Amino acid sequence: MDFSTITSDLLSGFLENLKLFGLTLAFSLPLGLLLSFCSMSKIPPIRWLAKTFVWIIRGTPLMLQLFIVFFVPGIVFDAPLKTRFTAALIAFVINYSAYFSEIYRGGIESIPVGQHEAGMVLGMTRKQIFFKVVLMQVVKKIIPPMSNEIITLVKDTSLARVIAVAEIIMVADRFTARGMIWPLFYTGVFFLLFNGILTLLFGAIEKKLDYYKV
Repeated sequence: MDFSTITSDLLSGFLENLKLFGLTLAFSLPLGLLLSFCSMSKIPPIRWLAKTFVWIIRGTPLMLQLFIVFFVPGIVFDAPLKTRFTAALIAFVINYSAYFSEIYRGGIESIPVGQHEAGMVLGMTRKQIFFKVVLMQVVKKIIPPMSNEIITLVKDTSLARVIAVAEIIMVADRFTARGMIWPLFYTGVFFLLFNGILTLLFGAIEKKLDYYKV
């Protein structure tokens, strides 16, 4: 097979990685925020449940979670998921929402209490204080750790191959079975280029927020 054909096949596989990446972000970012609010709740049962969930998810391998999400519905409940991609997406969303929730929580709790009190003295509601005083400071604080997690997510999408999602590493492995090893290394170019773009993007965002001193 020629170089262009192999590149086309690998690109097709990488599109699966990108689709998993994009959908995971779309669902896990808001879910992580909701989870962070639950973990900071003043209602003990909600706080304990959220913290326990985060502890379990962060303390177990993503690969194990992929196997559980893929196999358990079919074996235990006789209701298998329709596609392997759906199983991978659910596992990734659950995993990354737990990590994002801790980043959100750390950012929110890092804001001095005095700023909340100052907002209340000015007659602002809790909602106004959060969106007008706290939010932009939180965004600035969480950009570096969030960017690290998002770049890690790009690379973690390759784990979907363990449940036979046809992502780029799985496609490259098929060429390896035919005696061609270089396509496996070639996959690194796709990850490097995409992560390079993300690095530049997050760098621009951090620079944009430099005016906002905290």
